[in-house]
Amino acid sequence: MGPFDVIAERRIQEAVDRGELDDLPGAGRPLALEDDPLVPEDLRMAYRILRNAGFVPPEVEMLRDVRDLERCIASAPDETTRSRALRRLQALERQLAARGRHARGVSIGSAYHARLLARFG
Repeated sequence: MGPFDVIAERRIQEAVDRGELDDLPGAGRPLALEDDPLVPEDLRMAYRILRNAGFVPPEVEMLRDVRDLERCIASAPDETTRSRALRRLQALERQLAARGRHARGVSIGSAYHARLLARFG
C-alpha cells in the first residue's frame, strides 16, 4: 500500500468512527460490482464506456457468433447450410485462438465450452 492509500484509509476510518458515513445512499446494501475482475485493470474503464454505449468486446461478439453457429449446425435443414456454418465456425475458432482470448484448456465446441456459454452468454 502506498502512502496515499494509507492516508486515504485512515481518513475514511476516522469518518466512519465519527458517523459521517452512516446515512449514505445504499448503506447496508451489497455493492453492485459491475467490473469483471478477470479484465485487466487498464482495460476496465474502456470496457465500461463501451458497455454503457451498448458495445461489447470483439471476443464476446465472436463467442456469441460461435454459439449461434453451433445452434445452426445442430438444426441445419440440409448439408449445404451445415457445411457453410461449420466453415464459419472454424474460422471464428481460429480467430479466437489467434487472439488468445478463450480460456486455456477449454476447446471451443466442447461440452464444457457449451456450459460456459450457457452460463455467461
